Parts: sequence; structure tokens; C-alpha cells
Amino acid sequence: MITSTKNPKVQWIRRLQGKSKERQSEGVIVLEGVRLLEEAFNSSWEVKYLIYTEELSSRGRDLVDECIKIRVQAELVSSNVMRAVSDTKNPQGVLAVVKMQTLPVPEQLDYVIILDQIREPGNLGAILRSAMAAGVQLVILTPGTVDPYSPKTLRAGMGAQLDLPVQVQAWDEVEMMVNDSKLTVYLADVGKGEVFHQCDFFQPLALIIGGEAEGASETAYKVADSLIHIPMSGGVESLNASVSAGILLFEVARQRGKSK
Repeated sequence: MITSTKNPKVQWIRRLQGKSKERQSEGVIVLEGVRLLEEAFNSSWEVKYLIYTEELSSRGRDLVDECIKIRVQAELVSSNVMRAVSDTKNPQGVLAVVKMQTLPVPEQLDYVIILDQIREPGNLGAILRSAMAAGVQLVILTPGTVDPYSPKTLRAGMGAQLDLPVQVQAWDEVEMMVNDSKLTVYLADVGKGEVFHQCDFFQPLALIIGGEAEGASETAYKVADSLIHIPMSGGVESLNASVSAGILLFEVARQRGKSK
């Protein structure tokens, strides 16, 4: 059992948890909790190393045993060590370092969401979860958007990142992609453009959602073909980015007959 927070592996995990550059450099992500580890295991992500505590639930222990069967290095640690490496106040008793992988993107794109300068991990995670549920094929993050694989974003997304293709692209790459795929680009604005439910979302499209503080960038407006908005009353000027995204994403799904 590892009991010291100064253990090299413990220090390694702490660096990975705290710094996006460390994770990118090593090509890994860190998953905490039984549910995220289950998502990774069931989606065939490669678990490179995991730690767990004696307090782990039977469901979690069964999962650890499955990982051990396929020769994943798993080590028992003290509760104190788990608290030291965890990004949560109440760790579930299991944490895994998982090899990053690039998910395949469909050759023919017709439903893409572009997230521009989303800086709150919770908002990004919630949008990714909604995007997966609404049938989005690809999520593109433009420069200035928070790391989709940070601990907080992974928890907020409930593991959506493990099944939904997510790419970081510069705007010139975005323009090339939407042109090549012949996507109509809609940008969600406040009070401008067409009312969202009056738009034709049957056609191949990309939807741009701007950031919480300043909205979409000037470049996003240049790329957009049309502006759309969500009507609001009661003196409300704007909605949370994840709420706006959810409303628009499921309007597309509704029109295409995919909502449940």
C-alpha cells in the first residue's frame, strides 16, 4: 500500500491533475470515480495505471479487478493519499491515468457544434453532455476555450468526452472544415437574427456558441452565415452558455426527429 504523498507516482498524478500541459505532453488524461472509469473501460480506452482505496465500493472493486485481469497496474493507497491527489472534496476511492485517444469523425458531417471561448469547465462539460445526447457528430473548440479533459470538465460532462469526438482547431481550420462539408453556420446571438425555432435545421449545419463573458469572437461572426436567437422575457438579457446550447441542440434534434 502507498501511504506517502511524497511517493513519485503520487507526485506524478498530482502534476497531471494540475496542469493541462503535463497531460498533453504525456498523452494521458486522469479520471476520478467509478462512473468515469466505467465509461473509459466500456469504451475501450487504455487504462495505464490506477490507484484505489480500501473504502472503494463493491462496484468499484469489481471494476478494478477487471482492469487487473487485463494487466493494468493497480495499487492500493491510503485514504490520505487519495485525498492528496483528488480534485474533489469527497473522493470515491478510485483514480485512473488513461491514454489519450483521438475518436474517429464521420466522413460526412451534418451536425457540428463550435464552442468559442467557453472558459468555465462546468459549462463546457454540460454542453458536451448535451451535444452527445442530441446526436452531434463533432465538437470543435476554438482557441481560448477551456481544456475539455480537465478534471472539472470531465466530471461535468460525465464522460461524454470519452464517446464524442472533440477537436481543438484554429479558425482557419474551422473555415476549411465547414466549407468542405458544405455546412450552414449558425451563430447564437442575443436578440439578433432569426428566432431559433423558425430556422431550418434539417440542412447540414454547424452551430456556434460563444463564451460566457464576452460572447462569440469577431472571427466567429465572420465565419457565420446566419445569426439566431432565443426569445426571452422578464427583462432577462442572456442565458448561461450551457443552457442556450442545450435549447438549440435539442431543437435541431427535435426537427430531425431524434429527440426522445
